[in-house]
Amino acid sequence: MPLLQSALNEVSPNVVADVAITALLIYWLFSLIRGTRAVRLVIGVCLLLVVYAAAVTFDLQLLRLILQTSAYVGLFALVVVFQPELRRALDRIGRLGSLGWLISPAEQSTAIHVATEVASAAERLSREGHGALIVLERETGLQEIAENGVMLHADVSADLLVTLFSPKTPLHDGAVVIRGDTILAAGAVLPSAETTIPLERFGTRHKAALGMTEQTDAIVVVVSEETGQISLVERARIVRNLDEPKLARSLAALLHPQTASRLRPQRPPARRVVPTVREFARRARFGGLSRAVDVPRKAPGAHEPDPLTDENPDREQAS
Repeated sequence: MPLLQSALNEVSPNVVADVAITALLIYWLFSLIRGTRAVRLVIGVCLLLVVYAAAVTFDLQLLRLILQTSAYVGLFALVVVFQPELRRALDRIGRLGSLGWLISPAEQSTAIHVATEVASAAERLSREGHGALIVLERETGLQEIAENGVMLHADVSADLLVTLFSPKTPLHDGAVVIRGDTILAAGAVLPSAETTIPLERFGTRHKAALGMTEQTDAIVVVVSEETGQISLVERARIVRNLDEPKLARSLAALLHPQTASRLRPQRPPARRVVPTVREFARRARFGGLSRAVDVPRKAPGAHEPDPLTDENPDREQAS
């Protein structure tokens, strides 16, 4: 009990904050490398640290000297080996440092226009059996990716996107990069995926989309040439089997969250079904009326049609 009391006395708000921040940093680092090849490299580094601790414990001087000498070279080797992960980490830190989370990445009208045009183009390409790879830039700049393609600087339109991905055009194999409401480039080559998930069931376009979203915060729309399925890839997550309305709403929500409600399909008001005279008579005969139904009154002396015999009460009787 006195030991516990003394330990509690040593705990201060600064110590709690220090431990919490360190735990969050470690969690963030592990989430950064989760699903990539860096996981095995980290395991290898940890094994080397365990070997070094064993060498120090059992006083293995030669092994300890070799590991200490290799550590200086290993620091530079780690920078080269973990270069993609370091770039991704610095990119995320830069996005937090900027005010991108306060400022919308695109105006509301621009987001709706781009989402509608891209979804329409994807649906048309899917029906025609043509593949497509459309990259939408957000906060991370894609100028380097766009420059390895053909620069266009054209307005976003469904007709132009369908034309670019037509099989007979020279740019249909690459990716289209969209910045804002402008098609920045076409025929761009995207980086390959580094994730450790099985990629055998994915095609070349899906692998390129995974690689793009692993390294940047871009949104990628993929249309499969083999199956015609429309997929949306964001942060290395794939949502498949989308149709035009779902894709438009998803793109609008990712580009500008406030625009998602404007693209939701409005349900038409329910139509009141008025029973016909025949239906009214059938319900009355078999006791199926559960509520009163207003029936227009007939003028005195007017002919009252028989609902069970007359096919159409309003038709004229032949003389």
